[in-house]
Amino acid sequence: MADVARRAGVSTATVSHVLNNTRSVSADTRAAVLAAVEETAYTPNTVARSLATSRTTTLGLVLSAISNPYFGELLSSAESAAAAAGYTLLLVDPHEDPDYERTVVARLHHHRVDGVVLAPSPAPEAALEYLARHEVPTVLLDRLISDGIASSLDQVGSENREATATLTRHLVGHGHTRIALVAGLSGLTTTSERCAGFLQALDETGVVPDPALQVSGESATEPARAAMADLLALPEPPTAVVVGNNSMTIGVIAALRDAGARVPEDVAVVAFDDFAWADLFAPRLTVMAQPFTRIASEAVRLLLRRRAQPDASVEVQQLAPSFVVRESCGCVPGEPPVVP
Repeated sequence: MADVARRAGVSTATVSHVLNNTRSVSADTRAAVLAAVEETAYTPNTVARSLATSRTTTLGLVLSAISNPYFGELLSSAESAAAAAGYTLLLVDPHEDPDYERTVVARLHHHRVDGVVLAPSPAPEAALEYLARHEVPTVLLDRLISDGIASSLDQVGSENREATATLTRHLVGHGHTRIALVAGLSGLTTTSERCAGFLQALDETGVVPDPALQVSGESATEPARAAMADLLALPEPPTAVVVGNNSMTIGVIAALRDAGARVPEDVAVVAFDDFAWADLFAPRLTVMAQPFTRIASEAVRLLLRRRAQPDASVEVQQLAPSFVVRESCGCVPGEPPVVP
């Protein structure tokens, strides 16, 4: 830094302000400093800086199933939000394994991240206890938890219960009473909330639920494909299906095509999560589109707020998804949604 300052004819403090954007400097001075940086091939010592400031300008993102298109969108949006705030994102995938989840949050802590955004596994207690014990600023993402250590954490995700009820009521409005649910991985709060919304809608519309029509697709494509095949093999198969996430939707559509079932003529399909291909399926898919960009940006904002204000009040946000009506439910393009 001293070499850069001498070459640019400024103080080392001015070099620091230019590189860290901590104070306004003139355009000419900034240009001289950046030219000197280029000429000397200067690279800031981030390790030394972190020791001096107790900040690494890195955030940890703990996110399972990143192959899921929804989580990929969350990752992209979170990275953009972190970058805009001057932070680098470190991503780890615990693969829905609670023991490994605890291991990876410890590794992030050892790397001195300034905070962690965590989409918790079905059993996140060990990871949450570690983060709390070491006072690591933490925000829960997507999968909100109302009890235990999590009740003291900032959280942001989608509203799941009423959104799933809306999807289910829409199918009832089309005259369906044999409605199946392909639910996500057991133990996830998103799964339990979406199951509750499904049953709520059946109760509200007077449709008697059939436990045989409520199956698990384990939040993944192939288990959902097998689950849908089993549903189609029932003596009285469903005439409509609500799918709990987009990875499972791909499996459900594959199973329907394997069986030669037409959508929506033989089986109507609605799903949680929009994704790039939903508008390309034939017919196009009716979905609840989660506001992943807002969810990710709010998670980063809450984390940085928590680091700056450790005693701030806890904030929990459940953002409303958007109901995107296409043709897989039986609607005609351009007509309003059907309401029972």
